[in-house]
Amino acid sequence: MARPELPIGTSGKIRTERLGPGRFRARARFRDYDGVTRDIEVTDTTGPAAVRALKVKLRDRSTPNDDEITRETRISRLADLWIEEITAEERITSQTIHRYQTSVRTAILPALGNLRIREASVGRLDRFLRDIAKDRPSAAKGVKVVLSQMFALAVRHGAIPTNPVRDTGRLRKPRRTVVALTDEHLQAVRTAIRDWQQPVPGKPGPRHTGDLADIVDLMLATGARIGEILALRWEDLDLAVERPTLTICGTLVYVKGQGIFRQPWTKSDAGYRMLVLPRFAVGMLLARKLMAADNPHDAIFASRRGTWLSPNNVRRQWRQARADTDLDWVTPHTFRKTVATLIKEETDTKSAAAQLGHSSEEVTTTYYIAKPVQAPDVSDVLERLAANPNGQHAPTAHNDAHR
Repeated sequence: MARPELPIGTSGKIRTERLGPGRFRARARFRDYDGVTRDIEVTDTTGPAAVRALKVKLRDRSTPNDDEITRETRISRLADLWIEEITAEERITSQTIHRYQTSVRTAILPALGNLRIREASVGRLDRFLRDIAKDRPSAAKGVKVVLSQMFALAVRHGAIPTNPVRDTGRLRKPRRTVVALTDEHLQAVRTAIRDWQQPVPGKPGPRHTGDLADIVDLMLATGARIGEILALRWEDLDLAVERPTLTICGTLVYVKGQGIFRQPWTKSDAGYRMLVLPRFAVGMLLARKLMAADNPHDAIFASRRGTWLSPNNVRRQWRQARADTDLDWVTPHTFRKTVATLIKEETDTKSAAAQLGHSSEEVTTTYYIAKPVQAPDVSDVLERLAANPNGQHAPTAHNDAHR
């Protein structure tokens, strides 16, 4: 009966022999990752020392092939090859690849770049991720995604049998408190924008346009992302019908080396949506249309040069407008949360998720809807738990049912 073949990546019994004074050899058969079984041997001054050295050699055994990725490949090189692969595949957007490159450059390479793939143990990677998560939990999550994909590439090339990132611990999620704007806050926001847009006597440069106020109004009217708002074209509106609509069908993105351009699809499939506009937004858009100058993109919000208006510039303008107020906590994303919270209060979470372009109601509930400060009024129900004049508790519905 033939001897059963060794499993891939395992060795047989270690044998030792004395070759001479102070010289011993330890050897074993090892089935490599290419399926070929080979004799592996090590010599040392004593038998036990030779056995220990052979075990280390077997542990670090890499596939003898011409592949560019092996157990000895450094993580910096693995990162380069992974970026090259996902770029060539063209299945990931350029801005996502740019975000991945930032994680590699700022977090992964300084801490792990000089390690070899075989040295990236689960424990070492786990400590690395947890150190980042102490101060930047969101960044740690992004770094973990990048590392997992990098080591998945190493697994596919046979450099390692399993992905060590998968066995690292779960990263803590930061506590999030969703805060929506009250009527008082909205009044303060509009006052801040109005004051900021007023010309300052003696200050050089062009006066501010009314773009910021209109952009904020449209964000409040739709709950759309700032990139979606700035990517809107006049052709995306239908203001002549009884219930005027706006179609979200693209977003502005920034790619290094290319600048800002309109991406003709939304962040997700659920992001492509048609929204019915409230009257205040329709009035603003009609007034804006009358005064709008032509631009090559047909953009509703264009720069003075007729180019797409940068989301970063709008965020900067809002920071300037709120500088002398107590609205530091209010960001463009706060307007989106305000819309979600109001819709949830008046209708339901499903409607809020659809308005925001979320594929999951869970995302809307967790990150966009402010939790009520006051619980629903159930005092009449709880009154049944009060004591009777004779000292006994009032009967509950549960007790009534068993009488």
